Amino acid sequence: MRNLFSRLLPVAFVLAVPVPALAVTAPWPPLPTEAPAPADNPTTPAKVELGKKLFFDPRVSVDGTVSCNSCHNVMEAGVDDRPQSGGVRGQRGARSSPTVYNAAFLSVQFWDGRAPSLEEQAKGPIVNPVEMGMKDHAAVTGRIAAIPAYFSEFESVFGKDGLTIDNFARAIAAYERTLITPDSAYDRYARGDESALSEQQKRGMQTVLATGCTACHSGVDFAGPPLPPGQGFYQKVPLIPGSQYETKYDLTSDIGREQATKNPADHNMWRVPSWRNIALTAPYFHNGSVATLDEAVRVMAKIQLGKDLDEQQVADIVSFLESLTGKFPEQTMPRLPSVEAKTVVPVDPK
Repeated sequence: MRNLFSRLLPVAFVLAVPVPALAVTAPWPPLPTEAPAPADNPTTPAKVELGKKLFFDPRVSVDGTVSCNSCHNVMEAGVDDRPQSGGVRGQRGARSSPTVYNAAFLSVQFWDGRAPSLEEQAKGPIVNPVEMGMKDHAAVTGRIAAIPAYFSEFESVFGKDGLTIDNFARAIAAYERTLITPDSAYDRYARGDESALSEQQKRGMQTVLATGCTACHSGVDFAGPPLPPGQGFYQKVPLIPGSQYETKYDLTSDIGREQATKNPADHNMWRVPSWRNIALTAPYFHNGSVATLDEAVRVMAKIQLGKDLDEQQVADIVSFLESLTGKFPEQTMPRLPSVEAKTVVPVDPK
C-alpha cells in the first residue's frame, strides 16, 4: 500500500500545478505568495502589527525572559538552532522548535499535531510550565491588560472587550500568516523557468522521486497532501526499525503523537515536517539529534524507505533541498508598548 501511495502522490500534485507551467517535470506546486486565513480571523494590517508585537514581547512569559521569537527566531529562519528549545528559569524542552515560516500551510501544528490551527498553537506555549510558564490564560490577559497601550490596541483591532485569550491568539496567528517564503529556485522552476535549477538539483529532484520520498513529502509545503484544518498527515518514525540510526540518534524514546492522544496506535507517529528552507533549519528531527542535512538524508532513506544511498545520491538530494530556500520577508523589530513607573513582570515571579 505504501509503495502504491508513493507512486500516486506525485501524479496527484502534478495535476495541481497550473497549466501551462512545467506540469510534466514539476512534481510539486509552487508556494503561494499569501497564506489562507480562516473566516473568523481575517488578516488585517492592524491585527498583524498587534500580533507581531505580541510575538516579540517576552513579558507574556512568567519571568519576562521568553517570547515566541525566542524559539522561532524570524530574524533568522524561524528556528533557534538548538536541539531542544530553552524556556523560563533555564529549563529546556524535549523537542526541537519547528520553523514558523510557512507554518500557515500546515493543517496541524506542533510535531505531534495536537493543535489544529495557528490560533490554537499560539495558546499552548504561554501556559506550558517549561516554555513560557504563565499560570493560566487569565494570567496572560491580565498581564497584557496591565499595559495600557496594549489594552487600547486590542479594543481598536477587535472592538469593545477585545482583550481575550482567543483574540491574543488570533493576532499572533495573523502575523504568522505573513511569514511566507515564496520564489525559491524550485518555485521558479515549477512556474516554467527551466534554468532556475542547476543540473545537480534536477538530478536530486529525480533521485527524490525515484527513492520514494514523495510518499510523505508532497504538497506546497513538502509536508503532505492538502488536508482540512485539524486533519494531520503523520508518519511513523522509524517506519523500518532496527537500523544503527535508531539508537545513535535516540529516535524512539519520545513516543510522539501518542503522548497527546493516549492512543497506542499513535506510538512514534509524527506530523511530516516541511522541506521548505530545510537547508537553514538544522538540527534535524523532533529531538534535534542530527546536526547536518546530508546525514538527515541518509537516516531518512534508511529508516523510512530501507535504502542505503551512495554519496552522490545524498549530495544530489541535498542540492535539491537547497533549492527550496525561498525569499524571506523583511522583518524589523517592533517598538513594544511601555509602562510608566512600574513593572508588569513580578520581581519574584512564581
